[in-house]
Amino acid sequence: MIYEFRTYTLKPRSLGEVEKRYAEAYEYRKKYSPLAAFWHTEVGPLNEIIHVWGYKDLAERARIRAEAAKEANWPPKIRDFVVDQDVEIVNPFPFIPDITPGTMGPIFEIRRYSLTPGSLPGVMKRWEGAIGARTKLSPVVLAGGVEFGGANRFIHIWGYKSMDQRLQVREQARKAGIWPPPGGGDELLAQSSKIVMPSAFSPLQ
Repeated sequence: MIYEFRTYTLKPRSLGEVEKRYAEAYEYRKKYSPLAAFWHTEVGPLNEIIHVWGYKDLAERARIRAEAAKEANWPPKIRDFVVDQDVEIVNPFPFIPDITPGTMGPIFEIRRYSLTPGSLPGVMKRWEGAIGARTKLSPVVLAGGVEFGGANRFIHIWGYKSMDQRLQVREQARKAGIWPPPGGGDELLAQSSKIVMPSAFSPLQ
């Protein structure tokens, strides 16, 4: 499984209309393949929507996108509201479950790290040894390396019931020595985080 992250920056005050039009068009698009998640930013870079699509591989992605492009009601008519677009393909770590419809939020934190070249396999190994204890505190939605997009990047996403729970879980994990996995601090070049919330039609809530 691979995941395509499409991040669109919108004109201010257009989110409501964009989500309305997207939801209407998605009713036609989902027969080709379902969304994994659809979020908008709450904390961090504002006026962003993030739509995540899962595919078996790049060949399936190309085939489905070509089929959907023939659909008269797709893509959604939001072009006038979009000021920037960014696309990334993420390869999940093999021990991370697929994203499935359900409730894991409604607060989601997307953390994006830039790493020194060649360090991702070590990160994956350390995560594999520690993730079991960490996910007992709150669920991991996705973790993996960016295959296409910015080089040497690593994305991980966590679900929380509330912002208060996020703070409690992070502090509990730190005090117990559960998280973050030990080692590898010298491999981190930059870190960013954003808090996102699901749109009403997102399969992941």
